[in-house]
Amino acid sequence: MSARLKLAVPAKGRMAEPAVRLCADAGLSFELTERSLVVPCANAPVDLLLVRPSDIPEYAQDGVVDLGITGANLVAEAEADVVTLAELGFARCTLDAAVPEDARYREIAELDGLRVATAYPVSARRLLEERGVTCSLVPVSGSVEAAPRLGLADAITDLVSTGSTASANGLRLLGPLLESQAVLVANGAAL
Repeated sequence: MSARLKLAVPAKGRMAEPAVRLCADAGLSFELTERSLVVPCANAPVDLLLVRPSDIPEYAQDGVVDLGITGANLVAEAEADVVTLAELGFARCTLDAAVPEDARYREIAELDGLRVATAYPVSARRLLEERGVTCSLVPVSGSVEAAPRLGLADAITDLVSTGSTASANGLRLLGPLLESQAVLVANGAAL
């Protein structure tokens, strides 16, 4: 076992800068470069690993890292066996269901039997089924908002911060399925 603590932080995206700032505010001293992947801290036995946020739940679960900063929604999507130590208060969003503005559907329950596009098929299926909704999920990796317009799906589930992207793409939010924010997770054995 390494004597150094391995902490995974997002390399890119909206969680990256606040996560790195949190580490610095906690007193860790390190130097990042544009191509940094593993960054040893100068004043503590800690190595920062800069990786994709979606990989962090599995890295923590598998013991590749001891701790990680990632989105609660990504932990849910990975169904990762990790311990959530703290909600960090940044990167807040919700996984929402949405339909075209002119659709007759007004509630999440009305998605039953429809085609729903999502980049989060594991958590969307579980969260919809918890509400008694059985639908055909259409996994997509990007531009989820375009799926109804393209005829791929009747509705979508996607991450929403302000709702402006959904609105700009002619979608009406039906409501949240999951609230998310950045969280600090740990490998259970590392605790």
